[in-house]
Amino acid sequence: MSRKCLENKAKEEPKFKVRRHNRCPICGRPRGFMRLFNMCRCCFRNLAREGKIPGVVKSSW
Repeated sequence: MSRKCLENKAKEEPKFKVRRHNRCPICGRPRGFMRLFNMCRCCFRNLAREGKIPGVVKSSW
């Protein structure tokens, strides 16, 4: 319940722009957010592994 409330609160426009906080649009995770892909690291990893993000390949060394 509280997670859903925080997701809805993050969607609203804050009174001051410094209060804005990035959240993953897929799962709502507030931490580990990647601005370049607009998602958290967990969702990024899953989608990259499935090949759904163009130009991203699994690295092997």
